Amino acid sequence: MNTKSIRNVDIIGDIHGCYDELILLLDKLGYKNQEGLYRHSDNRMLVFVGDLCDRGPKSLAVLELVKKLVEAKLAYHCPGNHDDKLLRWCQGRRVQVKHGLETTVEEIEKTEDPTGTRRWIEEYIKSLPLYLQFDQGELVVVHAGIRADMIGSNHKRLRDICLYGFPTGNLDKHGLPERDPVIKHYKGRALLVHGHTPVHQPLWEQNVINIDTGCVFGGELTCFRYPEKSFVAVKALKIYGESKRFQLK
Repeated sequence: MNTKSIRNVDIIGDIHGCYDELILLLDKLGYKNQEGLYRHSDNRMLVFVGDLCDRGPKSLAVLELVKKLVEAKLAYHCPGNHDDKLLRWCQGRRVQVKHGLETTVEEIEKTEDPTGTRRWIEEYIKSLPLYLQFDQGELVVVHAGIRADMIGSNHKRLRDICLYGFPTGNLDKHGLPERDPVIKHYKGRALLVHGHTPVHQPLWEQNVINIDTGCVFGGELTCFRYPEKSFVAVKALKIYGESKRFQLK
């Protein structure tokens, strides 16, 4: 299906293994569970901005559900940096099993068939597009960021920027890699929705919206509804992880 022809979408921010909150949000949005698949009576489409896994308690459950929805053509998913790191671990590449990955790895290793689990995760994440376009190109969804000139191109930095955003090369006050705001680099006409950098409330600046509201850190799991241009959120049931960048007020 050509995603550009789709207009009515519900875009969900970084889940990070918060499966219970995801189910609560789907219910609040009006999606009904029909034999394990969540459908909306108005034929709305779910869109996930990535970082389904790591830090939270039920990363595999989130991955399994979203995979089923995508395969049933009820949802779309562009990967985040955590999804990509999990992919590289599943491929046997050298990655550091920390910063949340250790929680997902522990879940995988407790399954009846860890090798088989790694295989289906690898095949699924490999199949995902780096970014998505909807409503005839009027809406763009990506995990961390993108420049307008990269859309529809094979730019050599496309993958890194979609997954990680715009690093400045410096460290912030917490000693973490500093990132430029997406709005500094994205000058496109289309509305851009992303996650990746946790904020306490959805951040809408000009035509760039950040919907990562830090659910795994005790914040909220947020959805941006389009074309209504409204937000729907559920509060985290508990604090699952800590972040120097995201402190509860």
